[in-house]
Amino acid sequence: MEVKIRSRSRLMQFIALFLFLTLVWSYAQLEWNVPQAVRHTVMQARGSILAADGTVLARSVNGKRVYPQGQLAGQLVGMMGADSGLEGLEHAYNRVLEGGQDVRLTIDPGVQAAAEAALGKTVPEHQGEYGSVIVMETRTGRLLAAASYPPFNPERWTEYSAHDRRNRPFLDVYEPGSTIKALVVAAAFNEGLTSPETVYDTPMSRYIGKRWGSTIHDAVQHPGRLTTRQVLRYSSNVGMSHIVEHFAPERMRGYLGAYGFGSDVTLPRLPTETGSLQPLRKWDDLVRVTNAFGQGMSSTTLQLAAAYNTLGNDGMYVPPRLVEGEGSGDAGERHEVLRPTTARTTRAILQDVIEEGIFSQAGIEGYALGGKTGTAQVVGPRGYSSSLYDSVFSGFFPVDAPRVTITVMVHGAKVEYHGSQLAAPIYRQIASAVISRWAAVPTEQGQKEKHAKAQQTHN
Repeated sequence: MEVKIRSRSRLMQFIALFLFLTLVWSYAQLEWNVPQAVRHTVMQARGSILAADGTVLARSVNGKRVYPQGQLAGQLVGMMGADSGLEGLEHAYNRVLEGGQDVRLTIDPGVQAAAEAALGKTVPEHQGEYGSVIVMETRTGRLLAAASYPPFNPERWTEYSAHDRRNRPFLDVYEPGSTIKALVVAAAFNEGLTSPETVYDTPMSRYIGKRWGSTIHDAVQHPGRLTTRQVLRYSSNVGMSHIVEHFAPERMRGYLGAYGFGSDVTLPRLPTETGSLQPLRKWDDLVRVTNAFGQGMSSTTLQLAAAYNTLGNDGMYVPPRLVEGEGSGDAGERHEVLRPTTARTTRAILQDVIEEGIFSQAGIEGYALGGKTGTAQVVGPRGYSSSLYDSVFSGFFPVDAPRVTITVMVHGAKVEYHGSQLAAPIYRQIASAVISRWAAVPTEQGQKEKHAKAQQTHN
């Protein structure tokens, strides 16, 4: 009898130990390594990421996350870890996707491909480090492309550095340089401070400020007297100093804020950086002038595109949108910045900037494009670099009733780094691809001889 009790006791101990070890093993699997069957089920239920036309950018197949378009919009889409999103939309919309819902973007895969191709061809030719492009639908704010260079394929994300995975149009902050001139001139028109034909004395340099002032310089040779229209044509810093001389700091800074600078561009869930505007208390004469040509302030490519889109949209700021069915949040709602006539006047001048100055770099025969270059020295720990530049271009088309706004930035080019030499041709390539997709008929039969004789501007 005693032997039977001992045997039964040992059996019970064995069973209890077995159950305990099974429980420990199950907990360890859940805590450190989800069982394959569970992981397979979770991945299969995960929603897809789609482009505007339904093109699949990310989906789950046989328990594995796949990216059928490879590197197309790679940084934007992001990538998966073992069972959840790590970066990009995969991370930002992780809960939505885990719930089995699809996320449909505003991205047009054809326009996105054109933007990535233009960056991929041109940036290496100029030995640039990286670049970004935003293509925005003018009336709606829908983002048709948000491209980064170097390229990134989420399928093989472990092979890439954080540098390559970076979603540059939303995250890189830089001084926009002379692209800001057109926005400030439009604000000055709106305030009645100048007109397109107002004439200014414009030597190649001018001292600004009082005791702690500084001398500003122009980079492009030009006549000693320029109209406001020509100030943009020759990208004259000295001319801009005259235009803003009587622009009250609080009013000028207010316009820059209304364009979206210094504020968050609120895209739900997705991280974006914010450029800066100096506080009003620091706006002396020198700050006012340097801000007028894009120094001492900063922006992202997304912010600059939204600002230029205001010119294209008859003076109405429209918040960018990326995911269909979602707005831009509470911040940055639609609001009027300029009168429609002011925006149209400025657009016509920016058409002249291309047609009379940089047609071979930014123009397309038979189509009305408008825009402005920028070449910004990069700010480092010891001030502005003399060898590192950001090449920028922002514009829209067609000028009379814009449908698309495009902004381009390339950082660190070592060969022909000026905005007219690098960013403008990228804009032209993308615009050409978009116009081809539209099958748009040329509106003009040939251009004037001035295009062939156009002077080359380098700012």
